[in-house]
Parts: sequence; C-alpha cells; structure tokens
Amino acid sequence: MSDTPKFAVFGGGSWATAIVKMLCENLAEVGWYMRSVYALEHIKKEQHNPNYLSSIEFNTDQLRLSNDINEMVTYADYLIFVIPSAFVENELKKLKVSLEGKIIFSAIKGIVPESSLIVGDHFFTHYNIPFKDIGVITGPCHAEEVAMERLSYLTIACADEEKAELVASKLRCEYIKTTTSDDIIGTEYAAMLKNIYALAAGIAHGLGYGDNFQSVLMSNAIREMKRYVKKVHKMKRDINGSAYLGDLLVTGYSIFSRNRMFGNMIGKGYTVKSAMMEMSMVAEGYYATKSAYLLNQKKGKKKAKTPIIDAVYEILYEAKNPKKVFKKLTEKLN
Repeated sequence: MSDTPKFAVFGGGSWATAIVKMLCENLAEVGWYMRSVYALEHIKKEQHNPNYLSSIEFNTDQLRLSNDINEMVTYADYLIFVIPSAFVENELKKLKVSLEGKIIFSAIKGIVPESSLIVGDHFFTHYNIPFKDIGVITGPCHAEEVAMERLSYLTIACADEEKAELVASKLRCEYIKTTTSDDIIGTEYAAMLKNIYALAAGIAHGLGYGDNFQSVLMSNAIREMKRYVKKVHKMKRDINGSAYLGDLLVTGYSIFSRNRMFGNMIGKGYTVKSAMMEMSMVAEGYYATKSAYLLNQKKGKKKAKTPIIDAVYEILYEAKNPKKVFKKLTEKLN
C-alpha cells in the first residue's frame, strides 16, 4: 500500500453519492464504481448523479469513474462498499482480481441473503479478509442532509484503530464530525436492526398510531436491539451511543427515512409488491427483517426476545393483517 492510500466507493445510490461527496472534501482523487453506464456518462457530462442526490455537483477531475468492478478494486487500497445488501454478492461474483491486501469498509446496512451474514462477516468468511482489515461506516446520518451540508455525525468502526481513524479523517469535514469505535460487529448489527424498527415506526404511523405510541415503540426498540446485539456479540458497549440509539432515532423519525416510508405504505394498506414499486430506492429493512428473524430463531431457547422484529416479519413475510398484528404488539410493549 502506498503512503497515500487510494479510496474507492462501490455503489450508485444516495448513500454512496453522499460518501463520495465527503471523500472529495479531503482527497484529490476518489474512485467510484457503479453498474449504470448511463449514470456514469451523465456524471461526466453534467457533474451530478442523475438518479440520487442530484443537487450535489462534483468536480469530475476528482473522480475516477468506472463500471468495471475489477478495475476499481485494482485501483484502490480502501474499498468502501455501499451496494444494497441484497445485491452485493451478485456484484462480488464479477471479481476476477484478488481482494488480498485490500481494506474493506462497509456502509451497507443489512445482511447478505446468500450467507445470512452481516457484510463484515461475509467478507471474512467467503473472501478471507482478516477482521483487522474490515470496518464499518455508520450514522446517525441521512444522505439527504449530507447533500445539504447540514451538520451530521458518523461512527467509523474497525478492530485496527489506525485504519478507523484514517477513514474517519477522510470523511471528516466542516459539516461531518466523526468518532471511532472498536465494536465492528455491534455497530453493523445495530445499523441493520434500526431499519427494521424504522419500518415498524412507519407501519404504526400508517395505521394511525400517534406520537405517544411512537415514543414507546422506540424505547422498546432500543432495548430489543440491546438484547439482540448482546446475543450475537457480547462486549462492553453503550447502547445509548450515537451509533446505536442515535442511528435508530434518526431512521425511525426522519422524513428522509426510506424504511419508515416503506412501513408507512404497508400500514396504509399497500401490499409489499406495490410499496416496492412505488419507491425508487431499496428499503433495506425489508430484507433485514427476514434475515434478523431467521437468525434469531436458529438460536432456539437461547434466542433474544424480539416482539417488534417478530411483528414486522409476520406482516411482511406471512401476510398477516398489520392492524391485528400491531394490536397484539401493543400488549407486549411497556
């Protein structure tokens, strides 16, 4: 690796676009891989992503653009993956070059369906990336507010503190504050789980529940998250920290939350298929719900108590009536 490591972002959505923007504040050149040739050509000509956060104008002299994942992996030392979890393995199957010696950071908030693993575990298990070379980028932070340069906070987690701080320094700028953590597994699971709870908040809103219930739902959600994460990775952590509670709150309450929006449509009577067709972005919580529920069930008697995850699973994957499911859920919350 060179004295000045090169960075590349993999993904063409809103969060990928926001991360490229942050990196461009600190780096002379940023690699950017996305599948869409149309989007890449548009960025070259018009200086903005045509599909996501089009208000962000890029200096294209700073961008190394490619729709060839092998070219971008070869180019960069630090690879930041922001491809939706449901599609990341399909992209990785295109790899013909080795990931050996690369530093992998995930900004993906979900579980890889092919392996039922969080992204860091997936890279470790299936691509032999050492845990010291794997990191996580998490919020609380919405891409839309990054585009508007509103003050936002990021948590960068990695077992290797120097690598976490390096990535943090490349994302930090006037409107982005960063902190580092060694809880790579806990922060990644929390980033996945909060999307499910935001989906639950959306369903509740769509069903007509008010702010009083929402506050109880979020209070129970953070305690449920604590139980779940403790089961998968027991270590000392402050669940009330920004990477856990903060990220949960912004995703559960924000008007920018696609998971809350998706849940709201379900609560209002949309089918899963019609809600997906209505949205132009992937709601990670939909895929995360199935993975989180099944992972917990596999633990048998040692599973965590997860009434909110269970309720969302019943609605999305067992086609149960949202009104009836939430009526039962209200009796389990306190």
